[in-house]
Order: sequence, then C-alpha cells, then structure tokens
Amino acid sequence: MTHPPHDLGRTVYRPVRGGNALEDTVARLVQTVRLGLVAPGESLPSERELAERYAVSRDTVRQAIGELADAGYVVRRRGRYGGTFVADPLPPSADGPVDAAELDDVLGLRRVLEAGAARAAASRMLTDAARATLEDRHAATAAASAGDYRRLDSLLHLTIAELAGIPSLLPLVVENRARVNAWLDTFPLLPRNIEHSDAQHDRIVASILTGRPDAAEAAVLDHLAGSEALLRGFLA
Repeated sequence: MTHPPHDLGRTVYRPVRGGNALEDTVARLVQTVRLGLVAPGESLPSERELAERYAVSRDTVRQAIGELADAGYVVRRRGRYGGTFVADPLPPSADGPVDAAELDDVLGLRRVLEAGAARAAASRMLTDAARATLEDRHAATAAASAGDYRRLDSLLHLTIAELAGIPSLLPLVVENRARVNAWLDTFPLLPRNIEHSDAQHDRIVASILTGRPDAAEAAVLDHLAGSEALLRGFLA
C-alpha cells in the first residue's frame, strides 16, 4: 500500500460530515484515486483503517467501496493477499478537471436558488393541482429506473422551483441544473446514493406540503451537499 505525503493524506483522509457520510466517503476515495495518491494496481488502506480515518462506520466504508467497485474504480480481492485495489486501468474521466472557481460558482448558486425555491414553495398556500403535481413528480422519481433517474430527479427539482411562484426564478434554476447535470453525466449513478437521495426527497416534499419553510430549506441544503461531495470528488 502506498502512503501519500503527510499533508495530502491528512486532507484526503480527514473525518467526513455526518449528514452525507456515504457520499463524502465515496468522494474522498475517488479523490485518492484521481489524485494518484494510491496508484493503479496498488491497495487502499483497510476498511478498518479507512473507517477510523473518516470517522464513519465500517459498513459505510464497505458500501462506498462497493459503489466504486461497481463503477470500475476499484477491485476487491479475497484471500491472504486480498484487499481493495485501485483499478488498472481506471475508467475514463471527464475531459479534464473542472476549474475549481467555476465549480464553486455553479454549486454556490445552486444552493441559493434551490434552497430558496423550496422555502418559497413551502411558504405558499398551494392549490390542490399544484400539490398533486409535486406528489406525482416525487412518486415518479422514487419509482424511476437507473437510466431515467437523473431526468426525473431534475423534473422534481424544477417543479419545486415552479411552485415557488416567482416566474423569473425558474429559468435560472433550469440553466444552473443544466450545467450541473452535464457534470453528473460524466460519472455513473451510485445505487446507494439514489436510496439516500430518495429519502431526502421524502423530507423535502413533506416539508413543502406541510408548509414548513425552515425544514424545506434545510432538507434541500442537506440533499445538495451529498451530490456536491460527489461532484467535487469526481471532477475537482
């Protein structure tokens, strides 16, 4: 196993946040691979060691490694000389690292737009038709196949922006999500992330339908933090 330089290792292997532990762990592992801190063909630290460094459960580490194995980033081997090894070769990535300032700008704007949209939607007296539309979009996303998930996820978020009742807001959200989706399409969907995302959608929609603006805003920010961690891990 290759050990990264001390400062880099301390940065990549620092404890993750609690709210999106799986996504953050996946992102940290991808950073380790993409930065070359562990070379293709070499082994990652053990699950126990990673769990200690990230301050998460071994089950979270195991799930994160499973996601990356399914996506072709790592290979798990059993036996005396087993472990988790960086794939050789690695899957193709995007056309190069995304500029950090651009990533910060787009994701920062997304937080402002989408959290504000959810707060505004939860503050309104929605019509029965509007409530039914939101519930239908939510149900469609929860039942979506992997191939259709990102499209229906986007439609759910755009519906929330529309229900905010601010006409000039929707075009801004559309443009912002188009940029984010172009980045998301450069790496595979992670099944465990979909499960987590669906649970967060439940909280967002419930908060809007029960008229709780603070809860709606907080739920959206928590939700966006998970995909933001993955974007920074895969693209930065």
